[in-house]
Amino acid sequence: MASSSTALSFTGTSVCWDCHHCFTSEAILQPTMGNSKSGVVSREVLDDLKVSTRFSEAEITQWYENFQKQCPSGRITPAQFEEIYGRFFPDSDAKTYAQHVFRSFDTNDDGTLDFKEYIVALHMTSSGKMALKLEWAFSLFDVDKNGYITKNEVFEICQAIFKMIPKEKQEMLPSDENTSEKRADKLWGFFGKGENERVAEGEFVKGVMENEDALRLIQCEPLK
Repeated sequence: MASSSTALSFTGTSVCWDCHHCFTSEAILQPTMGNSKSGVVSREVLDDLKVSTRFSEAEITQWYENFQKQCPSGRITPAQFEEIYGRFFPDSDAKTYAQHVFRSFDTNDDGTLDFKEYIVALHMTSSGKMALKLEWAFSLFDVDKNGYITKNEVFEICQAIFKMIPKEKQEMLPSDENTSEKRADKLWGFFGKGENERVAEGEFVKGVMENEDALRLIQCEPLK
């Protein structure tokens, strides 16, 4: 199993999904000034979110008011999401990774994020439980959403992550991790699968939890 130090690093600001948590709380859900209408979250959505997340009714209600002020349409577009995400990686290219994160959060595939999707995403990425975060990470790597991960999908996400590593830091990486192809090869090797085989969610979670290097390879370092 992963060491305690690895588990602790999972809750720090250095992991990609915690970057999402940062901009969720800092860029979208912080209280805002103004007189725009906030509306009221429906009882159905409120009750559903209380059951599916660890958040209280008061938290959800406050976040809904702030969400409505920041996003009057009640939805976040891909362009808005990419702009917010890019603030945390000013010296690198976060657009492709942000697109993949958006896709993993857009559970109904309608091309936008509504309040419910956004709060569920916050719960998945900010929970202290490593297994829950890795379940979300699996959905990130499962590009075609078919319930399995292929090596091509691993390469696609590794490539997106690599773009977020500043050039000067890329030059300092180990020789077996200094390209997106090498990182994908190394990560894929932890799952013990052939080139054309697939990895199921449980295999992904187990493979990453049991290997500190695998955990590190699905991370990047956002602006702190």
